[in-house]
Amino acid sequence: MGGLFCVTANDNCILDLFFGVDYHSHLGTVKGGMATMGADGINRVIHNIQNSPFRTKFEDDINEMAGNSGIGCISDTDSQPLVVKSHLGDYAICCVGKINNVDEIIKSSFNRCGVHLLEGSRGQINSTELVSMLIDQCDSFVDGIKRVHDLIDGSVTLMILTKNHTIAASDKKGRTPSIIGQKDGSVGPASESFSYLNLGYHTIRELGPGEIVQMNPYGAEQLSPPADEMRMCSFFWVYYGYPSSVYEGVNVENMRYRCGEYLAKQDKDLTLDAVA
Repeated sequence: MGGLFCVTANDNCILDLFFGVDYHSHLGTVKGGMATMGADGINRVIHNIQNSPFRTKFEDDINEMAGNSGIGCISDTDSQPLVVKSHLGDYAICCVGKINNVDEIIKSSFNRCGVHLLEGSRGQINSTELVSMLIDQCDSFVDGIKRVHDLIDGSVTLMILTKNHTIAASDKKGRTPSIIGQKDGSVGPASESFSYLNLGYHTIRELGPGEIVQMNPYGAEQLSPPADEMRMCSFFWVYYGYPSSVYEGVNVENMRYRCGEYLAKQDKDLTLDAVA
């Protein structure tokens, strides 16, 4: 699992980005990363967080990072954000989700020629690099993200940082949450709504399935509308989600109590003999 956080502001966003990403630490314990867009381009840092918390690993890096926009990720799998140079321009990208048809996509892409992917130490492919490769085969980020949604069997929610804007795209079925927070002069989507509340943001809305938006410091512009079918992963309600988070307008802790209530009603007539 993993969590994403993004900030687009009218001044330096690094502290909001740092704390916003850190608030997603319950969603991943392997890799953490942040990328900001500054005057000199993209500044990116990634650390292994298996033996030390995110905040401890990154607290020195924030003194060297600056920018009015940034993205960050907590991940149980891949090192990210990745920084990409392509015909779409230089950008950083991070993703959460699960791709089930990796081999099929790689084979199809290799048949196009002129494509390669870096191999990890255990022979695995970084799924975020795979997503960026699919995006780069199109003429725009929107077309590329739609291509990702069309080709991937599984789930991908992503954020992209470019020189001029940030982009957020929900999974095509809305399996992983993406909620937009806002405060005066700053906008940022996040995987967990509680992550920005202590930073002074308030929720403006949740992205629908497959929806693509572009952020500026004062709001979010829709680039592609949501689909009709929403299938959020039930494990966020019962396991992954932080108790104070809100998905689809419902508080996670309240949902868990309601689930327990229904289970109790279902089992109220059971006897010990029946259970045995």
